[in-house]
Amino acid sequence: MVPLALLVAAFLAYSLPPYLTFDPARSRVPAPTGFAAHYWFLVGHILFGSVAIVGVILQVWPWLRRTHPVVHRRIGRVYDFGGAIPSALMALTIGLFSPFGPAAGALNVAAALLWLGFTIAGWRAVRARRFADHRKWMVRSFAMTMNTLLSRVYAPFAFLGLGPWYPEQGALIQAASTLAGTMSVLTLLLLSQWWLDRKPKPASAR
Repeated sequence: MVPLALLVAAFLAYSLPPYLTFDPARSRVPAPTGFAAHYWFLVGHILFGSVAIVGVILQVWPWLRRTHPVVHRRIGRVYDFGGAIPSALMALTIGLFSPFGPAAGALNVAAALLWLGFTIAGWRAVRARRFADHRKWMVRSFAMTMNTLLSRVYAPFAFLGLGPWYPEQGALIQAASTLAGTMSVLTLLLLSQWWLDRKPKPASAR
């Protein structure tokens, strides 16, 4: 739990500051042609996403969930409606106008739809008091919340691996972005399903 929280803190400390100035010149993502509002959707996605990633870390903290269930529920509402859902909707829009090519754009749209769908399914399950289903959907939502972070981890390896095959910088950026994003989504979906399918250890083995 602590290593994950530290990793998230480091990621936010690196990623967030340029967008708190609301200065398009400091954006790390190039603006696509034909979508003047891209920067503001990007800022919204990042700010709401920051709320989501902090909220989901608190949500998966076993001590908080066990000892302060009311706080857990309130943070869950903030995560859903002040973080994941608006961030996913803005990611969906950004993906449709991706400056990194159609393949990366399609991947971003798919990832945003998964994040949005998992989160809404989790919210609907808890509203219906189907708590086991709620837990399953929120594990998947947690996984997709980590997508941007994990794709940044994969990105340097994607650039190194594809560099010899793509001498032109623009083509390399598009290919590496797509590969890193694909590996991130697949890894997170597989890990979350493995977590849900694993069998708990019998009491005698603990």
